[in-house]
Amino acid sequence: MSRQGEDKKQVSRGSAVRACSVVLLSCTFFLVAPVSHAGELRLSTLEWPPYTGEALPGAGAAAIVLQEAAKHGGDTFSAAFYPWQWAVRIGLESTGYVGYFPEYMSRDLDSQCLFSKPIGIGPLGFAQRRDRPLFWNTLDDLASVPIGTVSGYVNTADFDARVAAGRLSTDTAIDDVSNLRKVIAKRVVAAVVDHNVMAYLLKTDSSLIAEGDVLEFNSQILENKTLHVCFRKTDEGEAARARLDAALSALDVSTIFEKALVF
Repeated sequence: MSRQGEDKKQVSRGSAVRACSVVLLSCTFFLVAPVSHAGELRLSTLEWPPYTGEALPGAGAAAIVLQEAAKHGGDTFSAAFYPWQWAVRIGLESTGYVGYFPEYMSRDLDSQCLFSKPIGIGPLGFAQRRDRPLFWNTLDDLASVPIGTVSGYVNTADFDARVAAGRLSTDTAIDDVSNLRKVIAKRVVAAVVDHNVMAYLLKTDSSLIAEGDVLEFNSQILENKTLHVCFRKTDEGEAARARLDAALSALDVSTIFEKALVF
C-alpha cells in the first residue's frame, strides 16, 4: 500500500495544512516532525470516513472524540494522514508521534500496542449483493466462499486465524472501495467491511453511489468492534495513554461519537 514520496497531511482541531513528505529508503521512514511533548497528543491516522478524514467536519468522528478528550484534559491534539500501513509504522516508530488511530482491539497487537479506552464503535460484517445473499451461521459455513478483505486490516480473531490457517478463502484489496467493487463485479461473494464505513461510501464515493441498490450489509455481523488509539510501548506512550484514558472516562464518548458520525 506504500507509495514512495506521497505527501502527508497534518490536521489539528479540524483544520488541514500541507506538511512535509515521507521518504521511504531501505524500509526506513525518515520524517521531519517536531518532538512530542507532555500535554500533546500527536497521532498518525488514515483516510477512513466516517471515522477519520481530512475533509470531514472535525476530521471525522474518532478524531472529534480525541479532540474533545484532549480539550477536557488540557492537552493539544493533532493527527497526520497516511496510507494505512504507513500510518501504523509511523505512529509506532517515528519521532514526534505517540501512536496511531483508529485501531480495533486485537490480542495479536498486544505486543506492540498500548490500547486506549474505546473512542467509538463499529459493527463489522459482510457486504453482499442483494441478488446474491450470503447465508451463514458460523465461520465454518464460509470455508468455500470467496471473501474480500483489505490488506493490513484487523478483522476478528477467529476470522484472521482461519485465514492464516488457510481455512477461509480470501482475496485482498488495497481499500474498502476496491473491496466493495469486487462484490459488485462478483469477483467475491462477500467483503468484510465496517457497516458505518460502507454506509458512508455508498453515499459519497463516485464509483459506488449508483450501486446503492446492488449492495447491502449482511444481517449477521461478525462483531461490534471498539475503536482505540494504539499507543507506543514507551514511557511517553504510557503517559499519553493515561492522560487520554482519564479524559475519556470523564466524557460521554458514545454520545459524542454518534453525533459526530456523518453519512
